[in-house]
Amino acid sequence: MTSTSDPSLTSANDAVAQTYRAHWGRLLSLLVARTRRLDLAEDALGEAFARASSVWPTAGVPASPSGWLYTTAHRQVVAGLRAEAVRGRKAPLLAVGSDWVHPAPDEGLDELADERLSLILLCCHPALSPEARSALALRLVIGTSTAEIARLFLVSQSTMAARITRAKKKIVTAGIPLSSPADEELQVRLSDVGRTIYLAFTAGYSPGEGADLLRIDLASEAVQLAAILHRLVPGSTQCSALYGLLLLQHARRDARVADRTLVTLADQNRSLWRHDELRTGVELVDNLAPASGYAEELRLQALIAAQHAIAGTSADTDWRQIAALYSQLEQLTGSPVVRLNRAVAVAEDEGPAHGLALLDAVADLLRANHRFHSVRADLARRSGDIDVARRSYHEALQLCSNDLESQFLADRLASL
Repeated sequence: MTSTSDPSLTSANDAVAQTYRAHWGRLLSLLVARTRRLDLAEDALGEAFARASSVWPTAGVPASPSGWLYTTAHRQVVAGLRAEAVRGRKAPLLAVGSDWVHPAPDEGLDELADERLSLILLCCHPALSPEARSALALRLVIGTSTAEIARLFLVSQSTMAARITRAKKKIVTAGIPLSSPADEELQVRLSDVGRTIYLAFTAGYSPGEGADLLRIDLASEAVQLAAILHRLVPGSTQCSALYGLLLLQHARRDARVADRTLVTLADQNRSLWRHDELRTGVELVDNLAPASGYAEELRLQALIAAQHAIAGTSADTDWRQIAALYSQLEQLTGSPVVRLNRAVAVAEDEGPAHGLALLDAVADLLRANHRFHSVRADLARRSGDIDVARRSYHEALQLCSNDLESQFLADRLASL
């Protein structure tokens, strides 16, 4: 048995983990597109990753890890389909023709079409329950864990697992097709698709547990999907706003952490921001006309992000304009999290006491949110109420499960 300290084992395990993070969604979407069997494809891909974990440490990591995984999974799906045919069962439930067996690629994935958006559209089919659509897409397309999805949706892990399982069964048993929907049908699904991509991006920037504050790979996948959607529906306010918003937020990734320490927006080194991405994001957002529903939510968020992007320094930020935009967003959504962000902007514009007053109305709704207590602690500290600040930092620390954020909060508490 190979020791876990064996460098080759460590390298192979790292390769498996990195390939999972980088290619799970693309591999699964390609398998489903070519075999029309979501149930077999997902199981086969999971088995392929399990085989890689046992084979690569001794045989070595292949030149094209993603190609090896695709080939292995594809062969298993084909074997399963042939076994069904022998048993007299009908052809693949998602099949649209008889050409369901496609040769597996030897060259890897670089030259193959990207089918991830088609898989997202399948997951967001109107036949599935609204609460399952985005969750299913995160699980299948991004490879997000069920536990993490449950945290994003504020439900238990068992509830989310059952929800995802029911949705997958419905796709298979109802024969919901994997295809590019017509224009009118696409418009119906746009909001769910947009929410899914934004949730994936959010998951990359707010991991619930562990040592990493950011999952740049996951957030970058979401930005790429937003770009694909923008190209697919170029005249859509929602798609332009989503892509612009993600670019504007993602452009600050290199400045968010320094020496394993969280860096707040005010203290970030703005020379590290990706200014080409900021320019593209601002251009996308500047000319968007007011919209309605989710498209307007995204437009307002993108306008807020653009205000931060155009400020040369933290002191140059137009907090009054940002507070006004948050006020519009709160009226549209009624979200207590938006009120929390608005309180920060108002505190910067009018003073911390005004920000604290805004927080009072949502205290009961956000009592389990560590960022609420963190913001309240910071505003109380700035207003001179050290007792409230100390108590709020303690509450935030009890609720926070991310190592870097916890260290940041502990440092702030110690500074009192």
